[in-house]
Amino acid sequence: MTSRPAPLIPPRLRAILVRIPFLVRIVRFLRRGPLARDRNLLITLSVLTLLLGALSARVSTDWFSPSLFILVTLVGGLQLRMRSLAVLVGAVGVALAYIAVMLGVRSVSPGLLVTIGFTTVLAFLMARTRGKLGVQGLRGDVMLLELRDRLKRQGELPPLPTKDWGSRVVLKQAGGSSFGGDFLVSMRHGNILEVALVDVSGKGVDAGTRALMLSGTFGGLLGSVDSFLPACNAYLHRQPEGEGFVTAVHLRLDLSTGAYEITSAGHPPVVKFDAGTGTWQVSAAKGVVLGVVPDLHCEPDSGVLRKGDALMLYTDGLIEQPGRDIDSGLDRLLGEAERLVPSGFHDGARPLVNSMSAGHNDDCALILIWRP
Repeated sequence: MTSRPAPLIPPRLRAILVRIPFLVRIVRFLRRGPLARDRNLLITLSVLTLLLGALSARVSTDWFSPSLFILVTLVGGLQLRMRSLAVLVGAVGVALAYIAVMLGVRSVSPGLLVTIGFTTVLAFLMARTRGKLGVQGLRGDVMLLELRDRLKRQGELPPLPTKDWGSRVVLKQAGGSSFGGDFLVSMRHGNILEVALVDVSGKGVDAGTRALMLSGTFGGLLGSVDSFLPACNAYLHRQPEGEGFVTAVHLRLDLSTGAYEITSAGHPPVVKFDAGTGTWQVSAAKGVVLGVVPDLHCEPDSGVLRKGDALMLYTDGLIEQPGRDIDSGLDRLLGEAERLVPSGFHDGARPLVNSMSAGHNDDCALILIWRP
């Protein structure tokens, strides 16, 4: 007969441990529940904390300073859940108490306690925010970086025939943020180019979340429906009220002939450079802001881009300034655009945006399409 292996925990000791409810709760808490995923990291950080406390009290506070608990707490705030972080903070408190008992109360200075307390509050705030998102560590920041890269790729026009066409897109968000209320969606199917420039109410990060949602929706509608702006209006009209207004301008351009059609919904007018007369002309396309009325009626404007002509689409952040009329801002834009003709549209688009947006902090966007 084979003998059974000796139990890891003697029966008497097991009976004693079972009678201690607190230890039973800790064991159950570690085996299942919210610490199931990060218990290994919790155990590692807790053991490291207690080891640092013992080395600081027994060996040297110069080599093993109690201030190292600050780094441990920050790592816990980035990687652990709320309840796991509470256990780690408890281990830090035990280690500090041990140092105070072994080396005296003066070994734990009030400045150190205040710093660790502040770090603990910061760690709990980080853990709570990441817990609401359902991500741990730096995964939330990585997701934002991926969104930023997707927005940058989306804000680029499709490749155009380089010999016959030129284009330039400039997006400048308020406060230097990667997210804002102005965005661009575009697509090209054969010789047909469709571009939509959209402006969501608000600016910077405050309008960025709604702009992210609408960019995906509008990008799916572009090229899929015959009447783009009415379809966008129907979608917004079904959404809850009180989320602010949305303006947009839609350009449909035939790259083979240069024929174009512009529809606008409460957006600043598109301007066209006529190489024949050497002047900038304001488009007559009009329409109501998106999401206000159930049936959107737009007055389109059409024409043909010939050699040397150009179209300029922009958002109101480029012409609106506090205390100034929009018409004066448009006049100033046309005056600045006159300088683009001799210097070239490609190299002058970015300086034009910087010049028009100087002195105020707002989202602004500019799209230039021209025939060399």
